[in-house]
Amino acid sequence: MKTIYEIQQFLKSYGSIIYIGDRVADLQLMEAELKDMYQSQLIETKDYETALLILRHEIQLEKEKKSKQS
Repeated sequence: MKTIYEIQQFLKSYGSIIYIGDRVADLQLMEAELKDMYQSQLIETKDYETALLILRHEIQLEKEKKSKQS
């Protein structure tokens, strides 16, 4: 996984579609869903860690973008 889209497709393959309309909230829910899947041993450590890094980076970028707009 290298992009948010790939993470969305990965989650979709497990039947999880996340869309609220708020980008940061969507990313945070994806992170929570991945955590639950990892704790249930549905996904491997490498996939979990890679997705988590991508999501957290994107969350930080979105928060920075919002703070610059204010």
